[in-house]
Amino acid sequence: MWEWGPLRDWLSGVITPYWSYPLLTVVQALMVLVSLILAMAFYTLAERKVIGWIQARRGPNRVNLFWIPGLGQPFADVVKLMFKEIVIPADSNGFLFRLAPFLALVPSLMIWAVIPLSPEHAFANIDAGLLYVLALTSMGVYGIILAGWAANSKYAFLGAMRSAAQIVAYEIAMGFAMVGVLMAAGSLNIGAIIRAQHGLFGWNWTWLFPLLMVYFISGVAETNRAPFDVAEGESEIVAGFHVDYSGMAFALFFVAEYVNMILISALTVIFFFGGWLSPFDGWLPEDSWPASPSFFWFGLKTLFPMFGFLWLRATFPRYRYDQIMRLGWKALIPVTLVWLLVEGVMVYFHVGPWKGHL
Repeated sequence: MWEWGPLRDWLSGVITPYWSYPLLTVVQALMVLVSLILAMAFYTLAERKVIGWIQARRGPNRVNLFWIPGLGQPFADVVKLMFKEIVIPADSNGFLFRLAPFLALVPSLMIWAVIPLSPEHAFANIDAGLLYVLALTSMGVYGIILAGWAANSKYAFLGAMRSAAQIVAYEIAMGFAMVGVLMAAGSLNIGAIIRAQHGLFGWNWTWLFPLLMVYFISGVAETNRAPFDVAEGESEIVAGFHVDYSGMAFALFFVAEYVNMILISALTVIFFFGGWLSPFDGWLPEDSWPASPSFFWFGLKTLFPMFGFLWLRATFPRYRYDQIMRLGWKALIPVTLVWLLVEGVMVYFHVGPWKGHL
């Protein structure tokens, strides 16, 4: 795994030590940002290909790159959106209409500051990382609400209100699932949460499986993805909160949705599947490459929940609004409360993998 040490040493030799640290932070942030945007672009291509295979069709296969059919489709979409006109509705609030896409995108990017991509790298190794994640994941709804209200359109406003009610319901269930992870690790530090999980069967998914299911389902609902995409119900309210957006303004909402999908997948791996820990930990010698923690294991694990988002979209029809609310309030929240009680009893009697954590 490549570390930041050589880059830091090189910068310290080229410029004064006073400026080396902030410059290194900017370089790291740009590298992660560019990698995230590229991952999002190819994730859209993977989605169209996977859904095409599931539905027995080809998917994108016309825009070629490096002689690979369809590989250039994400870049063609970006070029198309860049040259489209951004239309501002005459009766809208122009300032808030322009601000809303940034309020939806920026919090999803800021969360990556506390995501430990490997044992050697995390921008901010803060003790309250879990609270930071919970706070910023709740802020994305402000961009959606402002987009629906500022457009002065009944369809956009209905989509925004649906999304707000949906996020409130599922944010509670997601927060309770995080409380279960906190109880298991005994720390709000995300790196400590990963290190508290030992071995393939010591990861949190074995003991907190109901919370894992609640967290992932809530994550799908939080990102307004199928089958919970009533905020964008094309058959009912045209396109929901971004019905009046076009060009790069629409692209920002599009980027925010897919970045959030990657983020929820990464957090699922961190909270329940050991993050960058190896599945061979304890099975092979510690100094061997397969048993050592690295970004490779983190990235490989993250691909599975990312595929789950695509699988759900291709499999399930869109739920009715009342069904979504009933699932959030009457099913997921009670499940988390019951399992938190069970986990509390296990922690109190020192049962399970948490004997030394609390």
